[in-house]
Amino acid sequence: MEIKIADKINVTNPKKVVDILQKILKAEGRIDQDKEHFWVVGLNPRNVIKYLELVSLGTLDTNLVHPREVFRLAIVKAVAQIVIAHNHPSNDPEPSEADLEITKKLEEAGKILGIEVIDHIIIAGKEFTSFKDKRLM
Repeated sequence: MEIKIADKINVTNPKKVVDILQKILKAEGRIDQDKEHFWVVGLNPRNVIKYLELVSLGTLDTNLVHPREVFRLAIVKAVAQIVIAHNHPSNDPEPSEADLEITKKLEEAGKILGIEVIDHIIIAGKEFTSFKDKRLM
């Protein structure tokens, strides 16, 4: 599901993405809030959001993510780079081993496609982790 962004939002730091996604999560029903969501934020070369897509809605503690779905809209919309993000309903912002593995896999796919993955953000309640800020990518 693609979400329309009305204003031109320039992503200068991970908190901007976090604020948008926290609003989306708050607007959902309680049952869906307790599921992992995986989003892709497509950016133009000046870091302005071109699209926001919910790629996968998982379960309480897992989400099925594949490069094919992550980059599908990025290719169609011809974006320069993407930010990937997901939530942890457990409210623990620390990345799991699976989070680290999918990040590496998506970075590699992005290199092949010429679409840079510039950050992976984990939202956990009011806290978040930016892989870029933690130098995990």
